[in-house]
Parts: sequence; C-alpha cells; structure tokens
Amino acid sequence: MMSSKMVTESEMRRLPTIHHHRQSTGDADSEIGSVDYDTYTVVLPPTPDNRPAPIEISMQPVRTDNQGLSNSMFSGVNNRVTRTFSKVKVVGSDAKGSFCAVPGCGSRMMSDGQGNDIFPCECGFKICGNCYKDVLEAGDGICPGCKEPYKGLDESELVAESHRKMSEQAKSLSIVKSTKLRGSQSGEFDYTGFLFESKRSYGYGNAVWPADGVDGNNDGVGGGGGGGGPQLCSEKRWKPLSRKAKIPAGVLSLYRILILLRMVALGLFLQWRIRNPNEDAIWLWLMSVVCEIWFAFSWLLDQLPKLCPINRATDLDVLKEKFETPSPNNPSGKSDLPSIDVFVSTADPEKEPPLVTANTILSILAADYPVEKLSCYVSDDGGALLTFEAMAEAASFARLWVPFCRKHDIEPRNPESYFNLKRDPYKNKVRPDFVRDRRRVKREYDEFKVRINGLPDSIRRRSDAFNTREEVKVLKRWKESNDDEPMESLKIQKATWMSDGTHWPGTWQVPAPEHSRGDHASIIQVMLDPPSDKPQKGAEGDGNSMDLCEVDIRLPMLVYVTREKRPGYDHNKKAGAMNALVRASAIMSNGPFILNLDCDHYIFNSQALREGMCFMMDRDGDRICYVQFPQRFEGIDPSDRYANHNTVFFDVNMRALDGIQGPVYVGTGCLFRRTAIYGFDPPPSEEGSGCCSCCFPRPKKLSTSSSASEADSEENMLRNDDEMNLFLVPKKFGNSSLLVESIQEAAIQGRPLADHPSIKNGRQPGALTNPRKPLDPTIVGEAINVISCWYEDKSEWGQSVGWIYGSVTEDVVTGYRMHERGWRSIYCVTKRDAFRGTAPINLTDRLHQVLRWATGSVEIFFSRNNALIAGGRLKFLQRIAYLNVGIYPFTSLFLIVYCFLPALSLFSGQFIVQTLNITFLVYLLVITLTLCALAVLEIKWSGIALEEWWRNEQFWLIGGTSAHLVAVLQGLLKVIAGIEISFTLTSKSAGDDVDDEFADLYIFKWTSLMIPPLTIIMVNLIAIAVAVCRTIYSTSPAWSKLIGGVFFSVWVLVHLYPFAKGLMGKRGKTPTVIYIWSGLVAVSISLLWVAVNPPSGNSDIGGSFQFP
Repeated sequence: MMSSKMVTESEMRRLPTIHHHRQSTGDADSEIGSVDYDTYTVVLPPTPDNRPAPIEISMQPVRTDNQGLSNSMFSGVNNRVTRTFSKVKVVGSDAKGSFCAVPGCGSRMMSDGQGNDIFPCECGFKICGNCYKDVLEAGDGICPGCKEPYKGLDESELVAESHRKMSEQAKSLSIVKSTKLRGSQSGEFDYTGFLFESKRSYGYGNAVWPADGVDGNNDGVGGGGGGGGPQLCSEKRWKPLSRKAKIPAGVLSLYRILILLRMVALGLFLQWRIRNPNEDAIWLWLMSVVCEIWFAFSWLLDQLPKLCPINRATDLDVLKEKFETPSPNNPSGKSDLPSIDVFVSTADPEKEPPLVTANTILSILAADYPVEKLSCYVSDDGGALLTFEAMAEAASFARLWVPFCRKHDIEPRNPESYFNLKRDPYKNKVRPDFVRDRRRVKREYDEFKVRINGLPDSIRRRSDAFNTREEVKVLKRWKESNDDEPMESLKIQKATWMSDGTHWPGTWQVPAPEHSRGDHASIIQVMLDPPSDKPQKGAEGDGNSMDLCEVDIRLPMLVYVTREKRPGYDHNKKAGAMNALVRASAIMSNGPFILNLDCDHYIFNSQALREGMCFMMDRDGDRICYVQFPQRFEGIDPSDRYANHNTVFFDVNMRALDGIQGPVYVGTGCLFRRTAIYGFDPPPSEEGSGCCSCCFPRPKKLSTSSSASEADSEENMLRNDDEMNLFLVPKKFGNSSLLVESIQEAAIQGRPLADHPSIKNGRQPGALTNPRKPLDPTIVGEAINVISCWYEDKSEWGQSVGWIYGSVTEDVVTGYRMHERGWRSIYCVTKRDAFRGTAPINLTDRLHQVLRWATGSVEIFFSRNNALIAGGRLKFLQRIAYLNVGIYPFTSLFLIVYCFLPALSLFSGQFIVQTLNITFLVYLLVITLTLCALAVLEIKWSGIALEEWWRNEQFWLIGGTSAHLVAVLQGLLKVIAGIEISFTLTSKSAGDDVDDEFADLYIFKWTSLMIPPLTIIMVNLIAIAVAVCRTIYSTSPAWSKLIGGVFFSVWVLVHLYPFAKGLMGKRGKTPTVIYIWSGLVAVSISLLWVAVNPPSGNSDIGGSFQFP
C-alpha cells in the first residue's frame, strides 16, 4: 500500500507508474455480508531478470469443463491474449443454467452446446436470448448491467466467440497457486520490486502478468498469442461511474440534415448573388455580398462543432460503493477518494465585497466531501487587510455553520442564499430541533454580516488610534532629544494596523513604499488547521446550543494567501495569482485535483465535487484534464435583457464540444487534474509511458535476448537520461525541491482505481486512506518561497506550466494548451446546479465584460495559440471551435456595415438586389426557415427556452456592433503598436437601492461603447422616415425597394431593442416628453430631407402628393 506522504528524489526514480490492485471475494460478496478472503492462484512466468527466493508452488491447470470455467473469470482486449484468474474457493458460483438477471424475466441464460453460459458483455451481466434480442431491437443496444453498448453479435456468433476464447485459455495459460511468497513479512508477493526489476505489467487480484511479447515466445507460462488485460475475479459486475446519454437519433439526424441543407442553400444563394449584381447600385451590392460571404463563413465555424452533442450522467452511489465502503483493501471504510484543493481568487474588496467572498468560502467548507481530503486556498491579490479579517470571521462562523449544514442536510450551503430562499425552509425537515437550530444560526449569521460590514470602519479606527499613538511617541522623542529639527519635517507614515498591534504586511489604506497594491510582501495564514483523519463528534447541546453529538465537527483546511509583488516584475494578473496558488498548495496539501472558483461563485450543490470526481475516477479518467461545470447566475432580471445567463453557449455550444474533445475552460467552476496543469502529456493508450514521462521517464523495456553487456550499457544510458531529466526539472518548475518531489505523488494519487481491465494506469485501492502529513513551519516557509515574485524567473511557469500568460482571457488559452497536448475535457451538467454566481446586469458593465472577452479572443488570434497552427493532437472539429474563438470578434467589422446598409438603401432609393424577384425571396425564405428549424432542434436537445435563444441573438448584434468592434481595434493596436490593454474588475456589488433587487439594471452609465449601436438606431429611424415620406410624395413610388429597405431596418432595430431600452432607464423615471420630442425630431429631420431633396425633380415641397 502506497503511503500518501511526499517521496524523496531518489525514491521518485524507483516508483512504478502503475500500482497493484488486489481483489478478493470479500469485496465481491460484500453485499451478502461475506468477510472471507479468497485464495487466488497466480501466474508466475519465467523471467530472466527476476530471481526470487525459491517458491513452493502447486500446479493447477485450467479446466475446460463447466466447473473450471465457472470458477474463473475471463478477460480479453483486442489484439491481446485472453487471461484467466482461478479461485480455489468459489463463493456463490453459478451452476449450469443460470437465470436471466433482467427484472421480471427469470428465463435461463444463453448457453452453448455444452451448457456453458454465454455473456454478451464483458461485465458479465446475465441475460437470456429473448431479452438480449429485445435490447438489440429496441435501438439502443445498451447492456443493462454496465450501460455500455453491446457488440451487436447474434447468438451463433456469441457461441463461436465463447469457444474461441476458451480454446485460447486452455492452450496458453497455466495456473499456479502460491503458497510461499517473496520478500514480504506479510506473506504477499513484492509487486513493486518485481515491476521495477522486470519492467513488467501486472493484473488484478494477486496475479502478476508479463507484458505482451517480452519473453519472445507465445507458448510459455503467461505467454503470448495476442495478449490481453486480466479481468476482475469477482462475482459482482463492474459498474461505471458515469455514462453517456446520447441525443435521440431522430432529433440529431434531422439536425445534421438541416445543417447540410442550409450549407447548400447558402452556397447556392451566394452564387446567385455574385452572378446577379445590382448595376444601379454596384457599391451597395458589393458591400452586401462581401458581408454575406463572411457571415456564411462565420456561421459555418460556429455550426460545425455542434454536429456531435452529447449528455452525460453520473452515479454517486457507485462512487460511494467503490471509495467509501469497507472492503478487503479498506477494512475501515475510510474514504479512498483523492484530495481536492479549492482555489478562490479575489483582488479588490471594493468591487468584490468580502461578504460575498466569505459566503463562497462557507459553501466550500460545508461541501459534501471527505473533510480530510478538502483544502481551501483564498488568493487575495490585492493584499487587503479587510479581506484577511473577513476570512478570519468566516473561519470562526464556519464552526457553527458547517455542523448545522451536516446535521440538517442544508441546501444550498451558502448562508446568504439559504436564508433568502423564497420556498418554505421547513419542508422535508423532520428533526424536532431544526427550528431552534435554524433560529440560532440565523441570529449568528446576522451578527456575522454586521461584523463583516463594520470591518472597514473598525480597521480605520484601529489604525487611526495606533497611528496617533505612534505620533505621540515620535513627538515625545523629538522633545526629549532637544533637536533643532523643525516639527514640520517629522514624517509619520499612516500605517494599517492589525488587531494584535503590528503593521499589516500587505497593502495599506494609505499606500506607502512596500505597502501598496503593486509592492507588498507575501503572506500565508492558515485560518483553519488540517483536520484529523478520524471523525470528531461534537458535544451534546443544552437549551442554548446545538446538539452536535452525532455530527462530525471537523472543518477542512483554510489558507489565506497573498503573493509577493514588487515594482519591475510582471505579475500577470489573475493567471499569476493562480500559479502562485498551484505552487503553494503543492507544498502544503498537494491535492491531485484543483477546483477553481471566482469569489462570487459558490457551491450550490454540495455534492458537485463528487459529481466531477465520477468522471476523473472512471474508465479513461486519467486522460481527462478538467471537468468544466456550466455557469449559472443569480440576481438576473426575469427577462434577462442582456442575455446574462448565456444559456446558448453553456447548454448548446459546450454540450456539443463535449462530444468532440471537450468543452473550453471558462475561468471558473472547473475541476482540474494537477498533472495537466503542470504541462504533462496525457498517458498514451498503449502501455509504456505516463503523463509525467517528459520529466520522469519510465525505464525502457529491455529485450530478454540481449546480451548482458548490452543490457548493462542500456541501463547505464537510462540512468544517465534520468539524471539529466531530473537535473532539468528546476528549469521547468523552479528551484523548490519539495515542489518537484510532489509532482509524481500527485500524478499517482490522481489515478483511477484499477478495478477494471480497461483501466491501464490505475492505482491500488486503499492507498489514499492514510492520514496526510502534518504541516510544520518548514513546509509553510517553503510555500512562502514559491509565491515570491522572483520564483518564476528562468522557469516555464506561464509558458508551458500552469495558467498561461499573455492574454486577458488566460482561461481559454490554458484549456487550449491542454487540448493541444492531447488531453480531453468533460462537461458536467448536474440536475441541481453545481455552482452559482453573479453577473453584471447593468448595460455598461455587461458591455465592458464582453469587451474583455472579445479582446482576449483577438489576442489569441494573433498569437501562437491560434488553432490554425496547433499540433496534430487537436481534433479537427475542436480545432474549428478554437479557431472560431479567435475569429468571432472580426465579424463586427462586417456586421456594423451590414446594419448601416438598410439605411443607406433607404436614403439612396436603391436596394442590395436589382429587384425583389421570386428567386431572391425563395432563397431568403429557405435560409430563414432552416435557421429557425435549427434553433428549434437546438432547443429540443439542449433544453433551453425559445426566449433565451432570442435574447442571445439580440445581444449578439448589440455586442457585435459595440464591444467586439472596439476589441478588434484594441487588439490591432497591441499587435501593431505594442499598446498594452488594461481592464478593470467587473463589479460584484449590488445596487444601492435595497428595495429593488434589480436596481442596477436601470442605472445609466455612459461609455463610448454605446456610440456605434446608438448611431445605428438613429440612422435607421431617420432613414425609415425619409424613405416613407419620399415614397408617399413621389410621382412613381418604388414600393418594392421601400419594403425591402424598411424590412431590414426593422430587423436591425428589433435586435437593438434591449439596448434602446437600457438607454431609457427605468419605466416611470424617463419623462414622457422625451419620447414625444424624439418622435418630433425624427419627423422634422425627415421632412427637412424631403424639402432639401424633393423627389421626382419637383421643386415644390411636398412634390405631387395631394390629400384626397
């Protein structure tokens, strides 16, 4: 069993990259209460490089009769030999003629001519012939046991395949029972030594197998014949932790057909437009055709990655059964789940209120995850004492809040959200003391909020008092010294003081040298110590306190971190802060998984961490770099005027990407694998290399036919290569030996359990049940060292390790680098929202948020992160998706021109086509109808509402004509002139009107981003009025051109309606006279245009129009 403590550098080179998994029937029969261990027989192949002490063995050949087969479990993978595990004692083994396990059936299973049972699926689920045919004919073909698809073989083919496997087993395998094992006081085989010496792989249970073909023969013990992974020797079928829920075939097929149909229609339409120019207004025709070609290209980039959408589901019961249920490898039933380090980032307590951050911290501390496996790190990039003391208050209140949540199963576990719920808080609560406990916790939380809100004044008064005391001391010393120095020359800095009477080492309220936002020391404060590994029950309550005698009162570790900042260093904003947390957490807790949350995104579903772990610990979970959760928001106005929920992106685009290589990383709500953040490649599908192979390579397999001298030479070469790679590790990760030593430990602990043949890089069950290493001052001192401002110098942090620097959208770039290395990601949509946060509902704040995203996309397009130059590991459709991320802001250049075209058409009296003929109208109708049909189908398979889709369309045009255009200009300035772009944080504070929850929605804050869409609205309104007046007064009115121009102008105005509504402010606050004057101004300008340029060459005002 592997210890969870850090390994030394010499031990790191000896550690195998795969760990042995023991299986026993005590685990298999745990459901029926068996506690006996089975005695397994093992295959001991002849290995020239393995010379153990003499082993007494008794031969037991594999029997080909039914009894021998029922006592053995078979496993086979493509192109590999089928292998067998035999049990001396069989508990509950099936006799001939087992019965179907499908509920309500009871028929006998399928069998061959000898009466042997036939299993259509490798999981061993028992099913009869009729039920098997029903499953195949139903259309899904999913095994009722493991939920994996059947191969689709009929009964005769299954019989043939079963006979082939049995013949291979009888020819190639022999089983031996070990009675005396090597080099272990406990009587177990030394798998670590055997693996290291022979470079072999191993199987499950106590069976050790050679890697395929290493012995150079196909007829020896454990020999070749193709090779295959061993299978579990268990009567209990293997259960996956997650499964894919495919989109209905009818919906998905029609969706793809419509995409193809619209592509053809767009191609034919553009061909017709190019071949039929408008000779009367060639300039208008040319601009419209160029814009339409770009729109078709942009739509194609957006639509192609949506061809393979999928849904996923997890099974938390199976997760608990595998990792937290007593078993032979874990008799105590302690949690065998890997540790998780949760990162919460904040930077400005004014724009990110400490109360919001504190509530997020409380929701993390109360999460439903093993307490000893959870650590929370708060990154305060502003170094504010206000945030520090708010976190201390949160840690104190957590001692009451967390046990309350555990005792009464509270959801959500954010106190602010919980106490503001609109529903009945007493629903489904049965404990008689719930009302009393809730009342007490509510009172304590109200006092907690008052203390948090009073911290700014408390810190200011305290600092003023200490500063006054210091001034008195200085004046006293000045008087006692009788110095001639004038009193005015005495300068006393206005310091910020902590409650213990010492200077705050971070940022002061009155900035001073070494105490400003860009110049302060690093700080690490452990607010809550690491918990013990054993549950601690609380005390019995009296009338004034909660009864916690049945509740675990332990709290996860909570650490406050502020990295060092000094002038002259580029601190790389949020990305630099996250990398500092990665290094500090590696030293202090080294969780193999990292959850990244913004300070305003709290855990809404207490089991969200378990949901994400179902994917990481499942089959092929070692190839997953991160699990991205959708962002859900609170405090959005009911109409979602500015598409703040962004459901089209999170429920359509991200689900579709999940069917390719995985969703993009969106900055928060993401569960990372630590080794993926370190820049390692994913483990290959073939055995032989792991995810840390670039710095911790495995020794190469030595051919058994090589001479002794050649083997020694190769071993020396490998040893030199290992030493060279270990010498180069500091160049990649920095000069911290503890950080380097923690890397492989995190990689090993993050592997799934080796409980299925398809899991090739699994770890030993029970290996993570040991208590963590306690913190000591030397460890915290090393953590301080790795967050210093100089640590990243001459390393690859921010280049290929950690969060990537060089873009304001570091999240997208970081996820892109992982996908480029061959990793895949998972999109986890839970029934109950995993996380919830806040979003800016004010128009100005929303536009600035979109501007930051779009500017980052432009930076990506002009950098080495452009998907056009990505490596071959990035899948084609995933490459298109990332290419669209970098290209979409450039659509604004064409969109803003296209929005002015209707007005130009109305002013000039021309249109983009010569006439509104039937061909143009048919193409327009087909393109519009296919777009609507695709929207309906997307709504069908994604579950979004039609209103949400329409809001997204509206804000696409609002953002495209404002923020995206400015983003393109800023990106070009940065590339051409080198002008850096700075952004301010999005405010998370609510409006000042406490009586109106959506008061911020109606606040008008002017920004230059509003100029382009406002100009488009005014120009189109005036153009409509001018064209209508001119057509009415014209002697030969061109109604078709008027209708065409007005139709497209109205299309533009309808999309910009939310923007216009935002300018108007709150209903009832904008005077009615404003609307009246706006209409009069538009009409007056229109009449003035007609007067200046009368139609039909008539110089009279009004032309030839006469009232009847």
